[in-house]
Amino acid sequence: MQLTGADRRLQDLGIQLPVAPTPFGPYVETVQTGNLLFFSGMLPVVDHKPKYVGRLGKELDTAAGRDAAYTAALGVLAAAKEHLGSLDRVTRVVRLGVFIATSGDFFDQPKVADAVSDLFRDVFGIEKMAVRLVIGVASLPLGMPIELDVIFEVAE
Repeated sequence: MQLTGADRRLQDLGIQLPVAPTPFGPYVETVQTGNLLFFSGMLPVVDHKPKYVGRLGKELDTAAGRDAAYTAALGVLAAAKEHLGSLDRVTRVVRLGVFIATSGDFFDQPKVADAVSDLFRDVFGIEKMAVRLVIGVASLPLGMPIELDVIFEVAE
């Protein structure tokens, strides 16, 4: 099968998507209504286990935060591909919300969030970039440092 668009860029970047994440509770990972695909808060998990636990500025540094954000973003892409069949159906990354658990005196939130923005730009192209919201919080589910809130626009 000849790959095009986002699926091809993933291959060209050498990115192997993980298995799509599964819920930690009574909810689903994706819901599509019309041409919008909403994602449950995506966490940095590998094989249904936290890859990182802790807060940035205390237990974790900026590099760990960036890797946690990137890991969560791979989960978004895996869930999208499972739902859509192909990432080529994504016509726009509408919104990217990055929630970061911090110790309170951590101020590199934008640098951490850039790991996700950069991945989505590289996969979908700069013309499909999202609006972005980056917020530092006291804690996130299961003690993880990152949670992503993402909405994609998709083709029928």
